[in-house]
Amino acid sequence: MKLNLLSCDAPRPDRRAIAKCIEEISSNIDGSISNELTDILLEGDAVDIEMEDKNSGSALRALRKLSVNYEIIE
Repeated sequence: MKLNLLSCDAPRPDRRAIAKCIEEISSNIDGSISNELTDILLEGDAVDIEMEDKNSGSALRALRKLSVNYEIIE
């Protein structure tokens, strides 16, 4: 499943928690890349990630908990 992470609406976003979440839910992203993607997301640009289908429900819930807006691409 592909996700487009659009923005983060949290008043004070937790950079480390978002990076850790991206690293855990994506199928091919390591820690340093997830930190870079988090910085891009928090600057206001959208980020595409590939996610494994088996954990999609809990992964989407984790993103919502961190106030990350997303859209499902496929």
